[in-house]
Amino acid sequence: MSNNITMKDIANRLGVSSVTVSKALGDKEGVSDELKQKIKELAQEMGYRYNTLAKAMKDGVSYNIGVIIAERFTGMAQSFYLQFYQHVAKSLEEYQYSGILHILHEKDEAQQVLPRIYYEKKVDGFIVLGQLDKHYIEALQNSGLPLVLLDFYTDKSDVDYIITDNFYCMYELTNYLISNGHRHIAFVGSLYSTSSIQDRFLGYYKSMLEHRLTIGNGYVIEDRDEKGRYIDFVLPENLPTAFVCNCDMVAFNLINDLKKRGIKVPEECSVVGFDNDIYSTITEPPLTTVEVNMQEMAQTAVKKVIKKVNNKTTNAGRVLIKGKIVYRDSVQNIN
Repeated sequence: MSNNITMKDIANRLGVSSVTVSKALGDKEGVSDELKQKIKELAQEMGYRYNTLAKAMKDGVSYNIGVIIAERFTGMAQSFYLQFYQHVAKSLEEYQYSGILHILHEKDEAQQVLPRIYYEKKVDGFIVLGQLDKHYIEALQNSGLPLVLLDFYTDKSDVDYIITDNFYCMYELTNYLISNGHRHIAFVGSLYSTSSIQDRFLGYYKSMLEHRLTIGNGYVIEDRDEKGRYIDFVLPENLPTAFVCNCDMVAFNLINDLKKRGIKVPEECSVVGFDNDIYSTITEPPLTTVEVNMQEMAQTAVKKVIKKVNNKTTNAGRVLIKGKIVYRDSVQNIN
């Protein structure tokens, strides 16, 4: 298909005006959501591309969004947030925006050094992917650019964020273990690391409370240090029959640790995770876990930040996206 497709070509195909096409592709008011979607789909099908530079000069914006990920979330073993970024970048494309990935170094985070792309005026807003220090979030807020947090939140009520319903998903997952006869259940995750881990712990805790089950001595197990680096597990002397892990990678590490100790999973000990990322399928046995809907979360975050770019007084608020349990082979029924 030729790259010389114009808005007029799209308008002619749909029997609408070029102005309507322009509004739809720019996500402006005055066009119904249904027609906007139809125009965007046809534009993509026909191979239409904005002259982004010319449009940016005309509108006084860059048509770029900065996506910030802390360096600690991007190591060789940390695939979750980089995979998440791909969904964000794809969603930005639908609005004719580009995502500029910024890996935030630990020192810059501690000293509240904002990305160079901010000082060079290369972005119209920020999406922060994964937990950052609250003082750094305040610095981003003070920058005056639209800001959306993705997969975590802070105690600031005026910050918009999109998260998985961590509490209820982990509550359901713990209920599933209890329905399979487990009464001695441990939680694996450092509670002061992220808001997500805290919410997942509270979901586990609510399930234990409702079933009048006590959390045994040493049954809340640290998995990382204050800088987010994974550490060796210190397992309780009286081993539980099941472990609830705050993420799939931790579950993967735990299962390998248990195997080295001669403990079979799930025959002697069940393990569940959270995220449904690559670790859930390469683990042996495959993990029962919670699937995070990355696509919907990314689409929601992008929609919110673009809306804030167009109207800086917009307050998107807090949005919870539902996850779902994926049942595999890491849980043994011991009833």
